[in-house]
Order: sequence, then structure tokens, then C-alpha cells
Amino acid sequence: MMTSLTTPRRIMTERYIMKAAKSLTLVCLTLLLAGCSSSPTQLDVATESYDDLVAYFGVWREYRVPPRVEGVPDFSRKAIARQWADFPAWRAALESFDIQDWPVSQQVDWHLVRAELNGLQFDHEVLKPWERDPAYYVYFYPNPTDVPSREGPMIEGSLEVYYYDYPLSDGDASHIEAGLRSMPALYESARANLTGNARDLWLKGIESIREQSGALESYSGRVAENRPGISDAANAARQASDEFADWLEEQADSKTGLSGVGKDNITWALQNIHYIPLTWEEEVLLVKRELVRAHTALRLEENRNRALPDLKRIDSPDEYDRRLNAAVDEYMMFLEEEEILPLKDYMDKALRDRIGSFSPLSSPDELRGFFSEVGYRDEMAMRTHQYHWFDLARMRFEPHPSPIRSSPLWYNIFDGRAEGFATSMEEMMMHAGLFDARPRGRELVWILLAQRAARALGGLYQHSNEMTLEQATKFADQWTPRGYLPWDGSTIQHEQHFYLRQPTYGESYVIGKIEIEKLLAARARQLGDDFTLYQFMDDLNGAGVIPVSLINWELSGDDSEIRMMMTATK
Repeated sequence: MMTSLTTPRRIMTERYIMKAAKSLTLVCLTLLLAGCSSSPTQLDVATESYDDLVAYFGVWREYRVPPRVEGVPDFSRKAIARQWADFPAWRAALESFDIQDWPVSQQVDWHLVRAELNGLQFDHEVLKPWERDPAYYVYFYPNPTDVPSREGPMIEGSLEVYYYDYPLSDGDASHIEAGLRSMPALYESARANLTGNARDLWLKGIESIREQSGALESYSGRVAENRPGISDAANAARQASDEFADWLEEQADSKTGLSGVGKDNITWALQNIHYIPLTWEEEVLLVKRELVRAHTALRLEENRNRALPDLKRIDSPDEYDRRLNAAVDEYMMFLEEEEILPLKDYMDKALRDRIGSFSPLSSPDELRGFFSEVGYRDEMAMRTHQYHWFDLARMRFEPHPSPIRSSPLWYNIFDGRAEGFATSMEEMMMHAGLFDARPRGRELVWILLAQRAARALGGLYQHSNEMTLEQATKFADQWTPRGYLPWDGSTIQHEQHFYLRQPTYGESYVIGKIEIEKLLAARARQLGDDFTLYQFMDDLNGAGVIPVSLINWELSGDDSEIRMMMTATK
């Protein structure tokens, strides 16, 4: 069976499906999903109780997934138009819930469902990934992701082969082979669907499809001995992927349009999908402040440490294994001794499983990639950001009791909490004393923040169409200290492409960090002498990986930000 620390969003838990199937209040919705009804103006749905909301959520998740024609996701104009025609009925049903007297936690769940509906609306009205974004048709993913679900727009039901147990069971092997064999037909349909004119998305999408071809070739060799059928299917999928990339290149000269979605659309997405109570302009101002703060703090650290030797990169496999494992030991001990948060049995393993292995260099001047340039100099710096793996382990071993929160939110609605908290842990743990004996390591914490702020501004300016993707990568290069992030390197090229594909994600690291800091300050002020960091962290974790503004409402009872965003929408 397929197991992982994350649960790919294409997999519905059995309890959702059973609850939805048993709900007599949703018979009409079930018929609609089965194709027995045509574009209704209303849905005959019970919308009175929280149980009704949970049932609605279960079938909503099914409705959102594109229909398949002979195993191929259908993004034809007809299919997209049919989904969009049905959408107002789903919206009306959700808005007919009277949640005013529900407990706050249940009201928060209603807002999470609303956020997902808004995500689909944004797809249809603005992003149109099936039409504008060739990378949307990447269907084969060989590597894991460190957040609850794959970052960026992706096709539901795509192949996340990392998450299967190997050697494969016959059932899993059949599923993977069927998915691979559907890819040639998928790329035939994609040629008809991709009518957009977003130049940067188009050009970078070609690279994404080429990378997929390489991954398919590697996977084919990996499974050839034990699963020759899968190997053959992967080779056929690789050929189809290559031919699709060739076709994209043939069309490239005709693609001359802008790829950004515009400031107003970013603001709408922030407030209605990600529940960030800010505008595009406000985010730019905040991220600029973090960028200059990081640079200033770095220079002060460098001055204080001027008599100390520079950090040297790890230079052997033995040293790598020893130092990385020792860093996990030290970090876990620090979290316990300083009473930072409640430790769970799964946490140590979650970090240790992600240590990786030593990567040799062909020359002393070669760069491994930004995060390795940091981690190979001080192994502790990235352990703090890897709070991601705590989050994912918790979702597996201690799932949230709410059915709506226990699976990954669609549209990367989790980004501010997941990326923001991982980023905030870098600086918070430094201030808490983790780097007291690592003064040069403190410099790296500020370099990490500067890099994230520079990337964020590039992403924001791409969407305001004030920068092309290339200009955004060069901006990030110029504002990242020590040359660790060359503009033509794979790290920043992939990141800025991803931020162009997924509006609001690029700034989620920095803005999410600020949201976490704001929440901590508010709770400390509210609780006074009763505040402890230990309890704050436990409460934050217990709320789930959801937008921080909703966590604030649930913990503090303050819904002012939510009311502001709801009012701004009207």
C-alpha cells in the first residue's frame, strides 16, 4: 500500500468518502457528480449543521477533480465550461450555511472550505493553468515535497511515485503503469487545451516537461528488472513527454504575452484564498523592510565576528554524516531543555530521515545550490527550517480531528503557515539561543532571510508585470549575499518559475513569518504572565496547517482580520 509522511491531495480518506456516501442530504450532489444533472441553478442540500458541512466538503472534493475520458484528465473547453456552469450552485449552497452560532473551530472549517471554492474560482477567472501553463501538464513526480501537498498548480491524480512502498505490490504497480500509459493521450489533449499567450510560463514550462522526461528515463531503469511493464510504460511516457516539449518549442515564438496576474488579482487571492489580511502593496512594503533588516543584521554580525575564521564547507561523506546526525541530536536536545515545544516520538526520525547524503564537487569553485551552500557551512541552519518534517509527521501520526483539516488544503492554502513557520523558526531559534556557540552560523540565518525576501520581491514584481522571470532571478541574485544564489542556477530559476505559476507563494515564507510573529505577540499580550512559548507552540501545532489569521481567531477569539477580509470582498 502507498504510505508517506504526507498524504497526496488526490487521495481522499475513507472516512470522507463514507460520510459523504451515507449522507442523504447530498443525494442531489451525488447525482450531479455522476453526470445525472445538467448545470443546476441550485442544489438541494441540507446546510444546517457542521455535519452537513463535512458531507458537503467530501463531495466538493470529488466535484473539483476533473473528469477522466479513457483515463485522461479532461481539460477541454467543454469540460471546463461545464464545471464553471455548476460552480454558482456550489457557492450558493456554501453561503446558505448559518454559522454564526457555531463554535469558532467549526466556523474556521467553513472558511477553509470557502477558501477552496475561491481557489477554483481564481483558476477559472484568472490563472487558467490548463490553458496558460505548460508545466501544469507535468504528470510524473519522482521526489517528495516538504509541505502538505505538492507546491503549485498540478493535475489531481498525477503520479507521485516517491510515496509508494517498494518493492511495489501488484495493485500499486497496476496503478502506476496505468497512469504512465495515459500520458501520451494527455499530451495529445494538452496541445488543444494550451491556447494561452503567457511567454515566461510557456518557456519555463518547456524546461519542466524536459525535466520530467529525464525523470521518466531514470525511473524506467530503476524498475526495469522487477517491473518490466512499468519500465516500458515509462519509456513510452518519456517519448510522449519529449514530443510534447518539442511541440511547445515550435509554438514558443508566437508566445509574446505577459505572465503575471496583476496587483488586484494578487490582493484578491491573498485575502480570499490564503486569508492573508494584506494587499500587494502592503506585502511589498513589508518584504522590503525584511530585506534591508536582514542585510543590516548580517553586516553587524560580520563585524562582531570579524576576528573569527570563515566557515568551511563539509568536504567528505564521513564528516557529512557525523555532523548532520550530531546537529539533529543537538537541536532536539535544545528544544527539550529550553522548553520550546512538546516533543513527540516521531520528530527525531522525521528530521534524521531527511539528512540526505554527501554531494561531491567537481571543483572547489562549484556551487551545490543555495541551501546546500548554507547547510554545508553550518549544519544547524537548515535543521530549524526543516520544521516542515515535524508538520508532515504530525499530519500522519496525529491527524487533526476535523475531517476538513486532516488532509492537505488545496491551492496551497497552507503556504503562509507551513513556509512561514519554517522560516520563522530560523530566526526564533537563533534568538532563543540555539546559535550562541555558532556565531558564524548566525550570519547564515540572516543570509537565509535576505534570500527569501529577495525571491519574494521578485515574485511580487513578476505578478505586477514590472519584472520578467529573468529580471526577477537577477534581482534575487543581486540581493542575496555572498553569491550563493546565481541567477542562472537551478535553485532560483525553479523558484521564480514556481512563484509565477502559483501567485502568493513566493512571499509566503516572509509574510507567513511575520504573521507567526504577530500571532505570538498577540497571544503574549493577551495571556500576560500565563504565556509560555511551550504552550504557544503546542496550540499552534494543534490548530493544523491552516492560515495563521484563522489560527489567531481560534486561539484568541479575535475575528477582526477575518471580518475585514470578508468586508473587503463585498
